[in-house]
Amino acid sequence: MKIQINDEVLVIAGKDKGKRGRVISVLKKRGKVVVEGVNIITRHLKRNPQNPEAGGRVQKPAPIDVSNVMIWSPTDGRAVRIRYEGRGRNKRRIASKTGSLLTAAGEKKARRAARKGSSTSEE
Repeated sequence: MKIQINDEVLVIAGKDKGKRGRVISVLKKRGKVVVEGVNIITRHLKRNPQNPEAGGRVQKPAPIDVSNVMIWSPTDGRAVRIRYEGRGRNKRRIASKTGSLLTAAGEKKARRAARKGSSTSEE
């Protein structure tokens, strides 16, 4: 799936069309993503013995189909289609039209990049 956790996306279809948000989670098997502040649903929860203070209405984001979102490119200032360049560890996501590099947004990639950066500064 081309969309990863922490990517900023633009909703292109549905009731929240035009909204932008950060991807909280990716549901690969279902082909959906959960975007912060988009597709908010209200759950009516009943109080129970395990959680006596909780109850009432709780609002939370629901999954949205991955076909209804596009990756937002901060360098281009708009939503873009992406392609991949390189193979294996050198695989990079690039905006199709402009060729601008999209940042490594996944948590694992961000941690790996931080580790790489800290190891080079020590040497």
